[in-house]
Amino acid sequence: MALADSARGLPNGGGVSPAAGSGAAGSGAAAAAGGWSSFPEIVELNVGGQVYVTRRCTVVSVRDSLLWRMFSQQQPSELPRDSKGRFFLDRDGFLFRYILDYLRDLQLVLPEHFPERSRLQREAEYFQLPDLARRLAQARAAAAARPAALHRDGSLCADEPPPPLLGYLEAEPLEGGGGGAAASAPSPTASRSPSGGPLLTPSQSLDGAGGRRSGYITIGYRGSYTIGREAQADAKFRRVARITVCGKTALAKEVFGETLNESRDPDRPPERYTARYYLKFNFLEQAFDRLSEAGFRMAACSSTGTCAFAPEQGGPADDKIWTSYTEYVFCRD
Repeated sequence: MALADSARGLPNGGGVSPAAGSGAAGSGAAAAAGGWSSFPEIVELNVGGQVYVTRRCTVVSVRDSLLWRMFSQQQPSELPRDSKGRFFLDRDGFLFRYILDYLRDLQLVLPEHFPERSRLQREAEYFQLPDLARRLAQARAAAAARPAALHRDGSLCADEPPPPLLGYLEAEPLEGGGGGAAASAPSPTASRSPSGGPLLTPSQSLDGAGGRRSGYITIGYRGSYTIGREAQADAKFRRVARITVCGKTALAKEVFGETLNESRDPDRPPERYTARYYLKFNFLEQAFDRLSEAGFRMAACSSTGTCAFAPEQGGPADDKIWTSYTEYVFCRD
């Protein structure tokens, strides 16, 4: 659901309301002195490695916010920039997309099954957007008041009816007409998932000992190394560009937490599967340690490799470049 704001400005964050026009005109000299005209109309932002391009009037649409002060009360030379000249903000680049959406029209629509509302509230507080932070806090409080098994962590609407629990069917009478508490218990085993397995409730999908979900996670990486004429002396081993994570969304987030980059598949529901996550670090052993600490064990692995001479890749004539792709399958019973 949308977060409406009764005091909107022009569409796309385009300035102040007509009622405030005379006051804005009267402060033109002060605005120029504060650096308003020094910024380009289109600004490029690097937020935690994620690049955003927007209008300057969008980022200054909420008065007294952090971005308003940066881009209206300071000079461009006073703001940090990256190596390509973009204005740099050391914050969560994924969550900033929702901050920017809010600044465009002072509304916010979150996807269903959105799991980052507490972190988004922290970002709203950092950027000094009190109305957005207050609405997120109210939505979190309303969501926490619902029963945990019935809560759908989706949009900011607190009055939508919760979906039915998966796996619960009508109570089946016991043979012989027996009654009692046993007859009224739900039967989760009769309901089946598309893959043929039973659809379990959240409590049934956890193991009884540690209270943890069972399942599989696949770790993949593409690595390369170069061997020169001096063989091992010149070898450059295992340059890992990126470690990918495949499996159920909830399991991946449980194991890797904030080290998981979700930018390629940001709105995936917790019980769905994804093959588009990757890790923010490039050390396989670090991924193995996290999986081991979470109770996973390696079940299988597979690797393929190719070899090419370095001149084809622009390298020395006598060097060979080996490239491999490897996957490790981990499971937790």
